[in-house]
Amino acid sequence: MSMKSVRRRNLSLLAGLLLAGIAGASHAQSEAAQTTAKSGHMEKPRPASAATLVATPISSENNDADTRTPIKHVLIVIGENRTFDHVFATYTPAAGQTINNLLSEGIVNADGTPGPNVAKALQYQANQTGDYSLAPPHAAPYEHLPRPNTGDAPTQAWFSSTLVARMIEPALLPEDYAKLIAGGTGLPKKAVDTRFPAELPNAPIDLHAALGHEAYAGSPAHRFFQMWQQLDCDVKAATPGNPSGCRADLFPWVSTTMGGGNDGKPFPADYSDQTTHEGGTTMEFLNMAQGDAPYFKQLADQYTISDNFHQSVMGGTGANHIMLGFGTLAYYADADGKPAVPPANQIENPNAQPGTNNWWINDGYAGGSYVQCADVAQPGVAAVNDYLRSLPYQPANRCKPGAYYLVNNYNPGFLGSGELAPLGSDQYTMPPSRQPNLATLLAKHGVSWKDYGEGWNHGKEDGEHATYCNICDPFLYSAQVMTNPALRKNNQDVGDLYDDIKRGALPAVAIVKSDEILDGHPASSKLELFEAFVRKLVTTLQADPKLWDDTAVFVTFDEGGGYYDSGYVQPLDFFGDGTRIPLIVVSKYSTGGRVVHAYADHVSIDKFVEANWKLGETIAADTRDTLPNPQTGADNPYVPTNAPALDDLMGLFDFGADAVASRH
Repeated sequence: MSMKSVRRRNLSLLAGLLLAGIAGASHAQSEAAQTTAKSGHMEKPRPASAATLVATPISSENNDADTRTPIKHVLIVIGENRTFDHVFATYTPAAGQTINNLLSEGIVNADGTPGPNVAKALQYQANQTGDYSLAPPHAAPYEHLPRPNTGDAPTQAWFSSTLVARMIEPALLPEDYAKLIAGGTGLPKKAVDTRFPAELPNAPIDLHAALGHEAYAGSPAHRFFQMWQQLDCDVKAATPGNPSGCRADLFPWVSTTMGGGNDGKPFPADYSDQTTHEGGTTMEFLNMAQGDAPYFKQLADQYTISDNFHQSVMGGTGANHIMLGFGTLAYYADADGKPAVPPANQIENPNAQPGTNNWWINDGYAGGSYVQCADVAQPGVAAVNDYLRSLPYQPANRCKPGAYYLVNNYNPGFLGSGELAPLGSDQYTMPPSRQPNLATLLAKHGVSWKDYGEGWNHGKEDGEHATYCNICDPFLYSAQVMTNPALRKNNQDVGDLYDDIKRGALPAVAIVKSDEILDGHPASSKLELFEAFVRKLVTTLQADPKLWDDTAVFVTFDEGGGYYDSGYVQPLDFFGDGTRIPLIVVSKYSTGGRVVHAYADHVSIDKFVEANWKLGETIAADTRDTLPNPQTGADNPYVPTNAPALDDLMGLFDFGADAVASRH
């Protein structure tokens, strides 16, 4: 059974329990196109011994109030799997502001129909035989896009009534619980989604026109080598406005030829463009001009957004949360924390199986998530490295010799109790990491932090039959954190978050994650549910004037989920960047409906924290937070002229004379 199938199986089990009205049933992990755990098949975890304890410097001082700006609390609220264009495709900002989206580019009209410049988003088929290629030779463009597939979107809504929903889900305002009992597809799973027209133009697909704003829909693939290939990057295609030459014109082709992985299986004899259960899902977008995502529109109108904020890693949830927490990716390590070789079946091989077009040798559940990116002889590595070397600037080499980096989703090395998770070729668990991370940096400098993950207190933290997302907590991978009781206790539930707000005990830095019913992930969730989760949090904070006076909420996503996006992508290293994702900064110092264009990604949040709390150092000497802030020319505010560069997000605030927002 594939990793994605396990999570889908657990979600299906949950749906049955909820529809039957069984309150108190725990939920299941739901990273819809990918998963993390071979749940239900794990051996009993081994307890961590004293020998595994890792010394972590912890300051005895409390430096939470020692900041460069009035901001004393940062909450990083992370949803799932939506690109910037997918959410803000038709958003029109306040007068005097400019934005780069499908509407402003003329790719779509405000009513969702193809715009005068729709050819900018033209999608092609391609030919990929033999070794993996970032930019395989193009065949003809699609005459009509493949029809979207339902995938694992629920036939019926998760809950049978608002009463049942309120007994299980604590993280919504009362008026939002009705969103949990509506939106089922009414269709079989893994079938052609007949809610869409049979003949779709080669253009972005307006979800509002087909489904309205309440419906569940399928989820496209979002894995490492797939995303690189979807972007179709080739310097020969570079232009002054797009110097990376990433054309973003192979989204449906990659999604229908390889999808989320083939589990190493041979090419099916009955293959069609629905075999991967995705079809043209990658090209879907929500239509804000027609009423979609109303709360995020409200926040954008009132506060500040970025239209140049990116997922930091090509691929899925786990890797992008690790990048946020570690400033780089984590590698497979031995008991001493040194690079080691993972089981052979867990190493990626994106070369095509003989006689196939883009049906890979080793990808998917049994097909690997580790890549030894310092070795160009490893499958897929040369294609990425050759492209990076062809750029007019030199991206950093963050790949240690002999290190196999986790580029997709595997379980963290620890359970929430601090016990070691089981390892082995059939466990799909990453060994504990001893790499430095944001938590250890903050502890060293006496700055408090917590990771609030909904479901932490009510399920086993290995993800078995729980909505808690273990791969969404980067510090579950960290030996320094998880073997230290004083640090390990900073992993808490969303109920603890609201208790801390009520008690005036909010930490300086907090990562906030809903459960997987409310995280907005396509198929298993809806964007309106993540909006509702954010609404309760922001409303609660605003109700405390003293707390609201010094708090900033960063509302963003883990990654784009495989959806198309038209924005510029700046390659920073082997791991990414990837497509744009939304970022809304909500605070009393980020008002006015501004749109900021400075180039940024998840690690920019680390840079903001380091600058605001005057840490004077980065996570490590080779992490992305060492990159400079971007400089741009007058003609293009999106492309750094000093690439590779990452913004520290200070420009999304206006502190006036209240503070000196020092940049580094």
